[in-house]
Amino acid sequence: MTDTAIARPPIGLTLRSLVGADLAVILRSRQTLILNLAVPIIILIITNQATHRAGSAIGAAGPSLMIAMALTYGLLSSALLGYSITVARDREAGVFQRLRVTPTPTWAIMLSRLIVQFAAAIATAIVVIVVGGIMHGLSYDAGTYLLIFAVAIYGAAMFLGIGQAVVGLIRSSGAVNAVGRVLYIVLILLGILGVSGVLGDTFTNIAKWTPVGALMTLFTAVQSTAAWTSDDGWAIVAIGAYLVVFAGIGIRWFQWEAR
Repeated sequence: MTDTAIARPPIGLTLRSLVGADLAVILRSRQTLILNLAVPIIILIITNQATHRAGSAIGAAGPSLMIAMALTYGLLSSALLGYSITVARDREAGVFQRLRVTPTPTWAIMLSRLIVQFAAAIATAIVVIVVGGIMHGLSYDAGTYLLIFAVAIYGAAMFLGIGQAVVGLIRSSGAVNAVGRVLYIVLILLGILGVSGVLGDTFTNIAKWTPVGALMTLFTAVQSTAAWTSDDGWAIVAIGAYLVVFAGIGIRWFQWEAR
């Protein structure tokens, strides 16, 4: 009797198939499209109104910060309310169990999802920059666009790390949904209240070093022609620290099965 070994398909072909499937899922998801595009555009509209309102603390912050806020919350929505909930639901539905019995490496399963998320981050950045530029009468050169896209990928990685930590520590998709929404609201309030300064300088300084505050600082910095400051450099460090810590937690305690 001759044993016949089943040949493992090329990893490139496997990864392309996974990316295609994950991309099709995200394009068919109304919730994901709303989170990625509608949320930042709504923020742009609201903050644009604030810039024309006399005595508005948010409006006084400037259009660059308003665009930075929209970019930040678009990425946060996609990762915390999109990625983590989708992963939790697929785990409960047994999608990961079925994929793991195929010759597909486990790292490729997650990598394809991350590739799609980063592509969505770039698409979100393009839409927000174009719409925000039109609203506020701003234009950027090619170098600034590249810097904004680089920061968008960096920020998306941080928020995906936070989403991975949530889905790694919590098994139930319902609980992941609830915790994700609470974190989302908390981070939104930290950013808005920190920018407005209504709670004082101490709170503003604390909010500046949260994940949302650090990314807003970095987005604002790359849009500006002013000299780079120490706060901008520390924002890069803070985002990297959040990324390493939360991604490490999410990878270490992630379970492929719901039970």
